Amino acid sequence: MSKIRTVCLRFNPDKPLHKKAFEYLKTMDKSAFKSYTQAAALAITEYFERYLKKCDDPYFETREREERFIEQMVAAVGNAVEKALPGFMAAYLTNLAQPYQQTAPPIEQESDLSEIDLDFVGE
Repeated sequence: MSKIRTVCLRFNPDKPLHKKAFEYLKTMDKSAFKSYTQAAALAITEYFERYLKKCDDPYFETREREERFIEQMVAAVGNAVEKALPGFMAAYLTNLAQPYQQTAPPIEQESDLSEIDLDFVGE
């Protein structure tokens, strides 16, 4: 004999939170949630587990947001590198295929001091 507990839930449509909760229950995906009981049990369990973690660790949500941000940044950088890699490799291989040419240093020209304005020098 199982010990099933019954709890009656009432939703007041005049209260926005109640109305929203009931709308979620009415429109829930029946393939993901088999019943109102399963949806309510899951929601209550997740809510209180999160609430208790937050009570034990006041920085829990901040760290969680930071970790999500870092994961998003790593994914974005990875995607950018993945998109840029073919062009980078093509340029690199093109440079390897060209024979090495050493360029001569530029020839220094004698400067013409007659064109320099030296009026700022005291007389």
